[in-house]
Amino acid sequence: MSDIVISGYYGFANAGDEAMLAAMIEVLTDLEPNVKITVISGNPDDTRERHGVKAVYRLNYPEIIRALSKSDLLISGGGSLLQDVTSDRSLYYYLSIMMLAKKLGKKVMLYAQGIGPVRGALARGAMSYIGNMVDLITVRDEGSRDELKRLKVTKPPVYVTADPVVAMHPVDRQIGRAILSKNGVEGGAPLIGISVREWKDWSHYKNAVAQVSDQIIDEFGARVVFLPMQWPEDYTAAKKIASRTKRPATVLPDKYTTSELLSLIGNFDMLISIRLHALIFASVMHVPMIGLSYDPKIDRFLETIGERHAGTLKTVTVDGLMTKVRAMWPEINRPNKAREEKIKSLRKKACYNAELALELINKSRG
Repeated sequence: MSDIVISGYYGFANAGDEAMLAAMIEVLTDLEPNVKITVISGNPDDTRERHGVKAVYRLNYPEIIRALSKSDLLISGGGSLLQDVTSDRSLYYYLSIMMLAKKLGKKVMLYAQGIGPVRGALARGAMSYIGNMVDLITVRDEGSRDELKRLKVTKPPVYVTADPVVAMHPVDRQIGRAILSKNGVEGGAPLIGISVREWKDWSHYKNAVAQVSDQIIDEFGARVVFLPMQWPEDYTAAKKIASRTKRPATVLPDKYTTSELLSLIGNFDMLISIRLHALIFASVMHVPMIGLSYDPKIDRFLETIGERHAGTLKTVTVDGLMTKVRAMWPEINRPNKAREEKIKSLRKKACYNAELALELINKSRG
């Protein structure tokens, strides 16, 4: 039986990160049903209840050491853990857990990470030093592999795979339908989902999204639903945008599980999103999507499925976003086969992350 410790941004009610953890657990247990998994979490009780695995508190180092001591492998991932744009403290925290595992003589794998940007000189040095101690690295896009080269992380084998969430199984749409009905969203009109986040208190993109929401309703006779991925922050941002609209739009008010979010997105005819994992959920549920970029990870994911963003949060315009909506509208009734093939290929790559992790354990035993 393999014993794996997983380190990442878990237990903080971030839907994208919780989905990544759920996807990692799903694929690892598909491949090895008896695998033992312990998660380092900001809220161990929530992680145990939500994912059905063991969990230890992220700052309880004696417990972390005990868990690592019994383990075969530390997985650090997935997501954008190794960057210093949002915070350099988190970068050093995740590197410290990796260093601790190596000091205990354990194998360490970076699992489908989105690397960078890493800008500070000290942070770049730490990434290079500790990154070269790691046994195996998988990254979710070519841009992350390029960033590793810039950081001079050259010793471990590096594979370009895909975000773990792409490997998730689609879910029943009935769950989402019931949530929408409870919030008064019913009827036969096209349903457009919008997923937003707060970014630096900027107003420009909020005004643009509000105007686009109105135009979609007027031009296509559609209904618009704002879906919070991280609660309550995204709910607050969505309420700000909805308050600027002239046509009524629904803001879903609750915190939803990964399955509920997947099911909700599966009910949309199209998704416009700032959140990366809302876009990935759309790919899992075969829903046409339009991305707005605030971070290279959005651009990189869209590139892997043959798409480009409709603008950054600084540059997005109403005309530009509406042009993208109009161009994609026919896909509501006619799937884009080329994109579906790319997503199918990504799913295989996402599963390969778990295959490589278990292979690393088996090699170390051999």
